Order: sequence, then C-alpha cells, then structure tokens
Amino acid sequence: MSDYFVHESSYVDEGAVIGEGTKVWHFTHVMGGARIGRKCVLGQNVNVGSKAILGDRVKVQNNVSIYDDVVLEDDVFCGPSCVFTNVINPRSFVERKHEYLRTLVKRGASIGANATIVCGVTLGEYSFVGAGSVVTKDVPAYALAHGNPARVRGWMCRCGVKLREDLVCPACGKKYRKAGEGLDLTE
Repeated sequence: MSDYFVHESSYVDEGAVIGEGTKVWHFTHVMGGARIGRKCVLGQNVNVGSKAILGDRVKVQNNVSIYDDVVLEDDVFCGPSCVFTNVINPRSFVERKHEYLRTLVKRGASIGANATIVCGVTLGEYSFVGAGSVVTKDVPAYALAHGNPARVRGWMCRCGVKLREDLVCPACGKKYRKAGEGLDLTE
C-alpha cells in the first residue's frame, strides 16, 4: 500500500519517487526518475518529466507539463495550462536534449494560468507571475510580473496580496525592504 494517491487513469512509471500524502489526479503521467515531494497535488492531464523535481506542497493545476530540468521548490503554485519549455531554439528535425536549460521556480512562487516560462530563468521566492504572461528573464523575489514579455510591475506579500508603495502588506501587515533586485521581509 502506497502512502500517496494515484487515480486509476494515471501512470506512474517505475523509478519515480513520490512523497507521502501527494495526490495524482486523472490522466496524469509521472515518468521514471521524477522526484515529487510530500503533500503535492497534480491536477488532471499533468506530465512530469524524468528529470523534473518538485518540492513539498507543490500544487500543479490541470494541463501542465513539467519537463526535464524544471525544478519547483516547496510551496510553488502552477496555474492551469501554464507552460514550461526546456529548449531555447527547438526544431523538430534537430535533437537538442543535451541543450536543455534548467528552470528554477523558488519557494512559494505562483504562476498564473496560461503563463509561459521560457527555459533558463529563475522565478524568485514568493514571486507572482500573472496569467497569460511570457517570462523571458529572471523574476526577483516577491516581484509581481506580468505582460508579454513579463516585466516587474509591483511587489507581492507572502500571503499573496499586492504590497502598497511603502512595501507594507495591507492584508497581514508584513513589512518588506529592497534587497538587490528583489525584496526581503523585515518583520
């Protein structure tokens, strides 16, 4: 008896590692070698590549493919039909598996529905990518980025509420300060 749930319509290949309490829903395929943490939720029609890594408490909504060399740290949210790529210059007749670029989504980041994350970028801790955005470069910690191409257009609290201009959360009162390209929590 496993300590995770896999719907009868889904496939988990031999060699995949899935953490306790994780739920794998309808028509999902987890390839051998994939590593998925504890208490994750993989929605309908999700594909997880053999070299993909998902931390704990990751939520992947319907119709998302997490390709090789994509790393999702703890508490990441992937909205419905968001897209990851792994080759920067694909051609159907040129094999480039040796050229995959690593994509890192850091702890607590959220990616909106239908957003595209071009390979080779890092999404900072607790960053927030708006629905339908196309991310072509790194997104700093706590940044709110959206558009095509996505640009930083504000800042987000850990709780998921947009910060005021003074970098204080109107919902929970947490305070932030500038730190390099991103923010740090001060209190």
